Amino acid sequence: MKNTKKELIFLRTFAFTTALGILTFASVAFKQSSNQKFGTIDVERINIVEKDGTTKMIITNVAEFPNGKDSINNRPINVKRKKRSGMLFFNEDGIECGGFIYDGNKKENGHSSGLSLTFDKYDGDQAMQLLNTDSKRDGKRSIRSSLVFNDLPENSTQSSTAKIFAELDSIKDKKIWRKKYNEYAKKGLVGITKRLELGNLGKGRPNGLFLYDDDGKMRAMFCIDSENSVRLEMFDQKGNKVSSWPTKK
Repeated sequence: MKNTKKELIFLRTFAFTTALGILTFASVAFKQSSNQKFGTIDVERINIVEKDGTTKMIITNVAEFPNGKDSINNRPINVKRKKRSGMLFFNEDGIECGGFIYDGNKKENGHSSGLSLTFDKYDGDQAMQLLNTDSKRDGKRSIRSSLVFNDLPENSTQSSTAKIFAELDSIKDKKIWRKKYNEYAKKGLVGITKRLELGNLGKGRPNGLFLYDDDGKMRAMFCIDSENSVRLEMFDQKGNKVSSWPTKK
């Protein structure tokens, strides 16, 4: 009889302990699987990554901005790019595909600031850019804001462009540099050609829509000029005005 009571006490104790352990485990597991919530976080850099480790976005301060010999997704990046605070975007293949950067500071004779949001062609440079610059020097201030669309060389890649410009940087003679650059441009390996710009080009300059041909020469503009007059003008390949509206009386 005594042994039976001991066994019963043991079984009850075991059952209670087991149940308590299961509840504790479930509670801890639930807490670990839930999203963490924070009020304020002070952080110098955040890497957004996929489960396979591919970096998809970087949010960073100036000091942690990747450049030089840094690599992202086992790929070299723009070696000479200035460090700025902002964000960098990467596609599914781990290739940089755009970014948002900004800066601004006072200088001895004025100030300089800028903001740029860009989207790149696949494995290439910026196909679209939202740009704002504000600079002041010796009392003269220039503010410019625009949305720009570019044509980019078909055969260029980020790595090939970096190699080509490393080669060009080693050429000191300007004529030889230009000749070599043109050779690569004809092969569709380098070059960015502005095709469309919508924006405020600054005080005293026309503000509106500007269209460029495949050589990057402006061929038409619909704008408001410095005298607050609306104008539509067209140009030939040499920059000569061929048509305008309204016609001058």
